[in-house]
Amino acid sequence: MSILITGGAGFIGSHLVEELIKRDEEIVVLDDLSSGKIENIPESDKVIFIEGSITDRKLLRELFSFYNFSSVFHLAAVPSVVKSVENPVETHHVNCDGTIYLLEEIKSTDAVFVFASSAAVYGDYLKNPKKEDMPVNPLTPYAVDKYASERYTLNSYTLYGTKSVALRFFNVYGERQDPSSPYSGVISIFIDRIKRFMKGEKTEIIIYGDGKQTRDFIYVKDVVKAMLLVYKNEKAYGNVFNVGTGSSASLLELLEILKDITGKIPPVKFAPERKGDIKHSCADISKIEEIGFRPDYSLKEGLKKLLKYEEII
Repeated sequence: MSILITGGAGFIGSHLVEELIKRDEEIVVLDDLSSGKIENIPESDKVIFIEGSITDRKLLRELFSFYNFSSVFHLAAVPSVVKSVENPVETHHVNCDGTIYLLEEIKSTDAVFVFASSAAVYGDYLKNPKKEDMPVNPLTPYAVDKYASERYTLNSYTLYGTKSVALRFFNVYGERQDPSSPYSGVISIFIDRIKRFMKGEKTEIIIYGDGKQTRDFIYVKDVVKAMLLVYKNEKAYGNVFNVGTGSSASLLELLEILKDITGKIPPVKFAPERKGDIKHSCADISKIEEIGFRPDYSLKEGLKKLLKYEEII
């Protein structure tokens, strides 16, 4: 049996591929390379790469008829909030319709379905930490599609018995995150500026607002750990879980940690706060803790691994 990973050439997906290879699993990666990179996928005779889109229903039918998938990890998406605002119809086709197409194929199988959702579904709901049973307020087409896909995922469990789980990722960072991407995380941008600064380039770190805004930053290896925890855990099926660390740090605190590790950082410039930016975000992870999840990396530990990978330290 094989495991299908949609978006497996992307930032998070490639780390999942890496870990499943270590577990001696047979893997099929489906990716249209619109944001993923073929070089992200480790070379292995355990991996079959197929270039294609989750919106190609003929391709999906062929895949599910040829392979006997034990599990499907669905990470493929148009990951840009900006693109979703500019092209809501196009992004909806990928981010929501693509999920439905996958679930239609899975209905007649016994495969487990793990959907990568986002903390963006909470929107500007002020209460922190965010808990799964709180009201949601998705503010962009991207967030709306993620929430709709969550509901399709969980409804597939109640209506058809699909072994399905939705995971709301908070602020994921780690190796192979593209700082030039329109949806890149603030950590990848900061580290890119530090790397350039240390090479002698004239650069600066820009903070929008006062820098006191907080985020729950989670290292990518811990996100993979959460995915691999839920896909073989019957207690997880039919549920949505936050995936974060349960603690948050401000951007100013993040810079202090980076400065402490590297010894120096570029000059910091403050710019006007961006409209629509959420001030504080932190995950309540008590629900996923109940089924055995504990993050392995503190923010400082994760940053050290990333900085070593980038050859900054």
